[in-house]
Amino acid sequence: MMNIHFNDFLPVIFMALMGLAMLIYVVLDGFDLGVGILLNGVDEDHKDMMIASIGPFWDANETWLVLGVGILLVAFPMAHGVILGALYLPVALMLVGLTLRGVAFDFRVKAKAHHKPWWDFAFFAGSLLTSFSQGGMLGYYITGFADGWLPILFAVFTGMCLVSGYMLLGACWLIIKAEDDLQDYALSWARRALWLTGLGVAALSVVTPFVSQRIFDKWFSFPNILLLAPIPLITVALFVVADRILVHLKRNPLSRPKWHWLPFASIVGIFVMAFHGLAYSLFPYLVVDRITIWQAASAPESLKFMLVGIVIVLPTILGYTIYSYRVFSGKVKALSYY
Repeated sequence: MMNIHFNDFLPVIFMALMGLAMLIYVVLDGFDLGVGILLNGVDEDHKDMMIASIGPFWDANETWLVLGVGILLVAFPMAHGVILGALYLPVALMLVGLTLRGVAFDFRVKAKAHHKPWWDFAFFAGSLLTSFSQGGMLGYYITGFADGWLPILFAVFTGMCLVSGYMLLGACWLIIKAEDDLQDYALSWARRALWLTGLGVAALSVVTPFVSQRIFDKWFSFPNILLLAPIPLITVALFVVADRILVHLKRNPLSRPKWHWLPFASIVGIFVMAFHGLAYSLFPYLVVDRITIWQAASAPESLKFMLVGIVIVLPTILGYTIYSYRVFSGKVKALSYY
């Protein structure tokens, strides 16, 4: 009997692992994509410092995307086919953007001076294309891949908002890593990106319950509404904290060494709350009101076999991620750390 219950619970475990991998990816690769988008429009010295701030991390951050999509493929093959089939175009654009970023990052270091601006622009363009594609995928996924112009327009809007969210993460990362003029720029960038990100989070919150009657009832029936209420309240509080601390750091440079981490922590908290609300709304479906995790899951024997591998791989990835961030902590100078 216990074995049967555990088999039933296996899809839940894999959905949680996939969700964890995607959340970590959005936060970690989000800030380096944001730095790439912010790269356009600053002078060469600042570009070098911005690149140096993400240099040890950006390619390793993408490991989490590979892990998340890999879990979707092996644990939920039916949903993998439906989701990636519906998102074929934005996925292709995202891969183009990721490839462009990788090529540009390596070639800008080796390029002659008159070619370097082209590779800087390529890194910016790849970051922007990747971010917009991911936001578009999120918006189209939430609408259940519905037909018509409204879902497409909503996907375009969420694409723009995720670009802003990544810029916000990138700016807050630079507040931690940079000093002097670049840190001042980062504070201004973060303040401007904060409220467009807030608009995107609000739009997702408004649209999601109207995607289906099931989600609407899950949000607004009693006592569910009481259980869900802390999510928007905490999110609003985090936005207020982020706004106030950005203003404080802008006006009081002497307090920056003590509190420079707080904007980034606040924005990570916002992303976690938004992700939690989305997961609450969609569960137990992988495709809205069409495919549940149990319908899409692989055979229990396959899931058990894969779980052993994930139990080994996941702590390893977490370990070297934490270690790399500890080794390369501290303020960044032009392509060097101390």
